[in-house]
Amino acid sequence: MDNFYEQLVVKNETSGDKARRIGTVISGSLFTLCLVLIAMLQMDRPIMALLGLLLAVGAGYGTYFLVTTSYVEYEYAFTNGELDVDKIIAKKKRSSLVSINVSSFSDFGKYSDDMEESEDMTVIFATDNVISKEYYADFEHKDYGKTRLVFVPDERMMENIRKFLPAKLKQKLASEQ
Repeated sequence: MDNFYEQLVVKNETSGDKARRIGTVISGSLFTLCLVLIAMLQMDRPIMALLGLLLAVGAGYGTYFLVTTSYVEYEYAFTNGELDVDKIIAKKKRSSLVSINVSSFSDFGKYSDDMEESEDMTVIFATDNVISKEYYADFEHKDYGKTRLVFVPDERMMENIRKFLPAKLKQKLASEQ
């Protein structure tokens, strides 16, 4: 019987994220308005006015694009020991972050900010920004080398992961709980 489970994690916004979004909206709107005003002042030269309006439309779309791309979700898909992590931007664009077999984890457990990470380690954060629920998985990846995945599996995802963990990591996880 196949083990398959998907989990969607919505990234919680920090106050910095909100401030950046507000700043983008304000500056983008002001820039767009300035371009419209410049275009209106160029009415005696229709080509310049049209160019200004086209630039204003482009600036407005650019502002919209920057604001919508700040909405991020992560999808974890678990299939028979294989964990795939994708990043979804604005519910439109999907990119694969990592795909790894759980049995190749060299370390796994609860994550904390004070954990040491070597300089040659690639760290992939695919979390909702709530540190109390975060787990980490260390492994060797063919493209990234030494890699640490920080993610927030729910209970059902953890059940599937536990089934495929190496024996020493199952014991470590059991002793932590």
